Amino acid sequence: MRNILLLLPVLALPLAGCVSSRSNHSPLDSAAVRTIGGAAAGALVADATGGSKTRGALIGAVAGGGSCIVPGIDGCY
Repeated sequence: MRNILLLLPVLALPLAGCVSSRSNHSPLDSAAVRTIGGAAAGALVADATGGSKTRGALIGAVAGGGSCIVPGIDGCY
């Protein structure tokens, strides 16, 4: 139970990149920020669940960078 409570803020971190600020140049709309944030979150989740941190970081980086092309979310610059 304690691991789940510690994991929730980490899982919410990638969603911060999805917040629409209605400006064209928000730092959260950067592909680099989303990719690095996803990699960090992926490594933390993998470590907390006993998986490979490298594999978790790779999956998180792909998910974070891929969020730039999701329809309905502001694109990256």
